Amino acid sequence: MNVSYDFSGKVALVTGASSGMGEASAWSYAKAGASVVVSDINETALYKLAEDIKAAGYEAYPVVCDVADDAQVAAMVEATVAKYGQLDMAYNNAGIQPPPAEMADQQPEDYRRVMGVNLDGVWSCMRHELAQMRKQGSGSIVNCASVGALVGGKALGIYYGSKHGVLGLTKSAAMDYAAQGIRVNAVCPGTINTPMVAKMLEEQKEAMDEFMKLQAIGRLGTADEIAQAVMWLSSEGASFVVGASLAVDGAFTAN
Repeated sequence: MNVSYDFSGKVALVTGASSGMGEASAWSYAKAGASVVVSDINETALYKLAEDIKAAGYEAYPVVCDVADDAQVAAMVEATVAKYGQLDMAYNNAGIQPPPAEMADQQPEDYRRVMGVNLDGVWSCMRHELAQMRKQGSGSIVNCASVGALVGGKALGIYYGSKHGVLGLTKSAAMDYAAQGIRVNAVCPGTINTPMVAKMLEEQKEAMDEFMKLQAIGRLGTADEIAQAVMWLSSEGASFVVGASLAVDGAFTAN
């Protein structure tokens, strides 16, 4: 059962919006009454999402952006404010994974690519989002971390390292801006039924079997379940939640 929120008159920005948790969150913001700026590097899927949201009677605006490029991130936030005049909520969701490998076998190009999106991208997004929210004196940011931000994992050092970094950025920004009316938090999803995880299930079956043994609930999470956590963290219901790392993981980190 989904909880209802009223974000009428608010503007939300979602990166990595064309599929999975980003797509589910974009729909949730829209259904709650927000005008939603959806962003992704996949132009075709992004424009389809925006059209689908508008066809359902909600407000959406697509902006193609590679979050690893700070200039594109700046333009994305500028386009949001030019279109709607404000930015109230942001879900920094865009992320990628490298091929699994022990650290001695990991490649510098994979490291740079993943850090560029998962860590540098979150930093760039927050930098420009916070500049706008500081002008307004209000706002809420949710960063997508991972259970991999809370634990270690075999053959996943690059990905987990990037997500640990997201928590450091989240907590530090939360301390910088809490007194200015801006809340910054992170959601830490477990193994969720998304296109990325579907690919992992196909290509890394043994590793995923081990992951599922640790997810005590005994099933994959859904993108909508993560979206509900994002909605709560974005809402006034979480008004005293600042700098938090919310695990939504079917008891994975309870081990």
